Amino acid sequence: MPIRYPNAIYDEHEQRWVSDAEVAETTLTAFPGRRRREQVTARLIVRRVRRLNPATVPAGQTGKQGELFAVYRYHAVFTDSAEPMLAAEATHRDHAIVEQAIAEPENGPLAHLPSGVFTANAAWLVCAAMAHNLTRAADALAGGRHARTRTGTIRAQLIHTPARLAHSAHRQVLHLPRDWPWEPGLDELFRRALHDPLATAA
Repeated sequence: MPIRYPNAIYDEHEQRWVSDAEVAETTLTAFPGRRRREQVTARLIVRRVRRLNPATVPAGQTGKQGELFAVYRYHAVFTDSAEPMLAAEATHRDHAIVEQAIAEPENGPLAHLPSGVFTANAAWLVCAAMAHNLTRAADALAGGRHARTRTGTIRAQLIHTPARLAHSAHRQVLHLPRDWPWEPGLDELFRRALHDPLATAA
């Protein structure tokens, strides 16, 4: 069944926005070679997305065969949910977003716990959580194209800023490169972080 997402989804692997896909469903019995009571029969839902960037197709390694069907990327869900097919597939994607949010610190600072001493690792964990939360807050404040961006991208575009800090008449001025593509996001971040919050109705 062809579907079109109401909001495009960014495919990190292919580095592009995806706005349509196809979803199919069948019934599958897992572990068929085991005893009947150990077998699990449930729904297999598969979403396929056309691969538009051939550079992302993994090449076969020496002595191994590459992908046979490289036109599409496939994402499978094995579930016993009673939701309709498209709703179950969307729920699975929501879970994947949460898992990605958990995986980012695990692949970043938490992959490098510095010590065999528990208290040192506990302090590192607190610092890693604060850094992750501040990075995510900067992402939310920058808005626009930075909405729901990966932390590595946020660091590259908003934190590792190629700028020059100058002092003039007791004021600090941040000089950014001319035509820098991420300037609107950084301007919005500074505007929201350094000025009084907007008045809200009581």
